Amino acid sequence: MRQNVNLLEGRILPSLVKLALPITATSLIQMAYNLTDMIWIGRLGSGAVAAVGAAGMYSWLANGLAVLCRMGGQVKAAQSLGAGMPQEAGRYARTALSMGAFLGILYGILSLALHDPLIGFFQLNSPQVVEDAKLYMMVTCGAIVVNYLNQIMTGLLTASGNGTAPFLATTTGLIVNIVMDPVLIFGIGPFPRWGVLGAALATVLAQVIVLGIMVFFARRDGVLFCHIRLRERFRWDYCGHIVRIGLPSACQNMIFSGISMVIARIVAGWGDAAVAVQKVGSQIESISWMAADGFSAAINAFTAQNHGAGSRERVRKGYFSALRIVVLWGILTTLLLVVLPEPLFQIFITEEDVIPMGVDYLRILGYSQLFMCLEITTEGAFAGLGKTLPPSVVSILFTSARIPMAILLAATALGLNGIWWSLSLSSIVKGLILIVWFLLYLKKYFPKSAKN
Repeated sequence: MRQNVNLLEGRILPSLVKLALPITATSLIQMAYNLTDMIWIGRLGSGAVAAVGAAGMYSWLANGLAVLCRMGGQVKAAQSLGAGMPQEAGRYARTALSMGAFLGILYGILSLALHDPLIGFFQLNSPQVVEDAKLYMMVTCGAIVVNYLNQIMTGLLTASGNGTAPFLATTTGLIVNIVMDPVLIFGIGPFPRWGVLGAALATVLAQVIVLGIMVFFARRDGVLFCHIRLRERFRWDYCGHIVRIGLPSACQNMIFSGISMVIARIVAGWGDAAVAVQKVGSQIESISWMAADGFSAAINAFTAQNHGAGSRERVRKGYFSALRIVVLWGILTTLLLVVLPEPLFQIFITEEDVIPMGVDYLRILGYSQLFMCLEITTEGAFAGLGKTLPPSVVSILFTSARIPMAILLAATALGLNGIWWSLSLSSIVKGLILIVWFLLYLKKYFPKSAKN
């Protein structure tokens, strides 16, 4: 059965959907990873959730380096495939994987060496929460190289038009995580009760299995991975091209993570329960942005291949086709978070004094879901054209504005809800500005009268 979708020919919407659905499903399964952790960890109490939330910020920060390799490698490989240069695509893929392995190992070493001051940044209140956060960070960040390689492999498989392999690999990993989470957290059978440490170990185990399955598929790929030559010397010029494409997105991701860490520290002023609310709320909110991220990856590959082939009109039509689907999803998730915040939050935390804070978080952030979906999808289209700077400028500028907004609004009668409003309002502005910018870019550089 053919797994790779032909993105250069045929009807646009069916091709785009065929590629996007397994990628989106993969993103939703990745979300389910995190939600599974939260469901089981939530049974340990809000303190355990706060520990995972604080430590997880550094896994999120680490993603910036993975994005550098994934984005640059995926775009250059897809553009090379679209231009009919598969050997060139293989060199970009090999370079991206080598960069990811090196950066992942380096980040892991630094995480193990500096876990004390890094967790200390959040000024958590409970000594037990602090110790749990350190353990979780040492395991998940210490083995972050596995996550890096998974992300880059996913990007490269997507670049070749294969969204099925990452879906199957991630689904298997989810099953492993679902089974091992309660076993290692609560000590079922011969296993001891490891609590938060058990959740970290289950996550890493699942990621290792995912990597093994993706390597299995890559060895049977006849589009991109068959052109990778592992013994070929490292090409610094290819590294430079990958960095040029991926650096704006990497900086955007890392700055976004850093700002979120500062916000989390401000939130900690309302207690460890408030940190837990932010962690659980963001995981529930990921229902919308993980799905949008899947379509973003699909439109990235579609745009990159057709841009490389000079098919301008397919680039335009592909973007608007993706946009129609993402708008519907954004409206649906907005309604879900605004109308049903309490039953959603109670799945994870059942403490009566924490639930009202969680309801406020979901309802306030619910109003921005459509705009966040528009932003993420448009980022993918920009990246497919090799233009990663515009979305990075918009994201960095308005995400940075969250800090002063949070401080100012939290000082009003809104209190903690003022912080949540700073997140929601900034997402609305980013979505509106970025989609207008991309439409203007299409109008200027891809006039409707232009022929393929």
